[in-house]
Amino acid sequence: MNLPLSEGMLYIAIIGDIVNSKKIADRCKVQKQLAETLNIVNQKYKDDIASKFMITLGDEFQGLLKCGRNTINIIQEIESKLHPIKIRFGIGIGKISTPINPDMPLGADGPAYHNARRMIDELKKLEKKNMTSAGNIRICIDKLKELEILINSILSLCSVLKSKWTNRQAEIIYDFLEHKDSQTNTAKRLGIAQSSVNKVLSAANFYTYKNSLETIAKILEEIKVK
Repeated sequence: MNLPLSEGMLYIAIIGDIVNSKKIADRCKVQKQLAETLNIVNQKYKDDIASKFMITLGDEFQGLLKCGRNTINIIQEIESKLHPIKIRFGIGIGKISTPINPDMPLGADGPAYHNARRMIDELKKLEKKNMTSAGNIRICIDKLKELEILINSILSLCSVLKSKWTNRQAEIIYDFLEHKDSQTNTAKRLGIAQSSVNKVLSAANFYTYKNSLETIAKILEEIKVK
């Protein structure tokens, strides 16, 4: 593809927000788990990160990417490590108009962050209207409304599939995604039969989910700061 995403100084801002955080029994434990997960993300994807991910408002966190190739992987990693805690993600693609501190996203500003914040607010509004089909991830792209609508439609469909997973299915799927290896190795790690992994992946429509997210990932790969 040759999309306008590859033109100019575009960044990817990600804002995450824990859903119904005040109802979580042990918020301190979850915050510690979130902080540890963000540290892992910062190390694992350091070549893609313009400003490190960090907790900003208690139950909210944010980070800034200079390359879009691992946007979906980062979100999946945070989701899997925090599961079954629900998290909404706002992704904003655009420019940054202030200096960027690589060690801290606080203080940076510009359309990328405004877009991500708008997506978080939009998700909250949709949740209040009980429109759960909208999913938990939304993206806003400057000047590319049609592409934005397409990606958000795919993300909504992925969320519908994901919402039907049982906790056990999610555990197996997230392990399979994290290690990116075979059903046999996933089975060994989890102490179950390979046939059980295969049944879970099939029942959960995993490959439809995976292929849909890979389509989005290929589009976002074109974003990089020149």
